[in-house]
Amino acid sequence: MSKFAKKVDSNQKELCSYAKSLGASVQYMHSVGQGFPDVIFAYEGVNYLCEIKSEKGKLNSLQVQWFENWKGQAVVVRTKEDILMLLKGEL
Repeated sequence: MSKFAKKVDSNQKELCSYAKSLGASVQYMHSVGQGFPDVIFAYEGVNYLCEIKSEKGKLNSLQVQWFENWKGQAVVVRTKEDILMLLKGEL
């Protein structure tokens, strides 16, 4: 697998559209690669680094390494419910 992944999970468009419908800004980052999360959501002055995975999707080795080394906030989201909980500060 390339260090510069371009593949997106099948639910990325739906989840990003949902986040936008709730008032979030969305910046796509999936082309960064090297394990960096797929998107950044901004909502009410807070930035959320989010890796989007399907219901059964798993982090690849670069993503696992990135999450283990990141000293800040970052989450994996899989569903609309995850997005809602994240933006409410419950995830």
